Amino acid sequence: MRTGRFAVLVAVLAGLLAIPAPQSAAAAPSPAELRKLTKQADQLNKLYRGQIQSLEEIRVQAKKATDTSSGLEAKLKAAQSDVARIAQTAYMVGPIDGLRLLTTQVEPHQVLGQAANMTYMANERTERVKSIQKLIEKSKEAKIEASDKIQKLKKEIKVMQGKRREIERLLNKYGFQEPGGADGLTPRMVSVRAEIMQNFPMRYGVGCLRPGDPGEHGKGRACDFMMSRGGTMAAGADGANGDALADWLIKNGARLGVMYIIWKQRYYDIRSGGGWDPMSDRGGVTANHYDHVHVSVF
Repeated sequence: MRTGRFAVLVAVLAGLLAIPAPQSAAAAPSPAELRKLTKQADQLNKLYRGQIQSLEEIRVQAKKATDTSSGLEAKLKAAQSDVARIAQTAYMVGPIDGLRLLTTQVEPHQVLGQAANMTYMANERTERVKSIQKLIEKSKEAKIEASDKIQKLKKEIKVMQGKRREIERLLNKYGFQEPGGADGLTPRMVSVRAEIMQNFPMRYGVGCLRPGDPGEHGKGRACDFMMSRGGTMAAGADGANGDALADWLIKNGARLGVMYIIWKQRYYDIRSGGGWDPMSDRGGVTANHYDHVHVSVF
């Protein structure tokens, strides 16, 4: 009976060393290509006089997907290393000699302890292999998503490059303005802010110039019209006030020189064709523009 019991354990050890650790075959997304496309998007932003929201949105999605893919790949490598370590440990312990088990020179507790260790390692490796199989599937999906987002960004850059003449006509129509005055805003932004304040109640204030900001806030061409106390979701009459302001800006945008609007995790960019488009979750009420309407002007 003892011989049969240990024969099973020897078979378990053989299985421990034989379980394959599958490898992922999906092609990894290229962080270098994403960096190259990001530079191209930055160049278009400068050329078109402000951050193009469609490009920024896809860039954020591509960055998140690429980071997720890289993180899963690191977990996969760590899990595979653990499996290799367990197999190496089992190899160092060595197989149980069935004939040696039958002699009276071996203490039973020593043999049982060795067998128990091998059984534990076999179970642990089996669980790790299962986790590797799950990680491989997730990693493949993440790589595909990241690569798709990178390709989508590449296509959107080509689309926006193809609109160069159309956008240049817009830029020529509104002209180029430098910030001036005590507020550090362009005359157009001052005018838009004044007209909004005349037509809409601003219970929670307005934030415009941010010295050092790389976007329109730093150039005096953007303001945030608060619809709640900062960090809290605008609701009820406050939310309705934000909706009304956004609609008014769309209807009067051509007259005022509005470039884009962001409100409730959506953007409306004149340069990319107008219409509301969704934004990815940026991580909070303010970042997702649920507490303020952002307005940028040409």
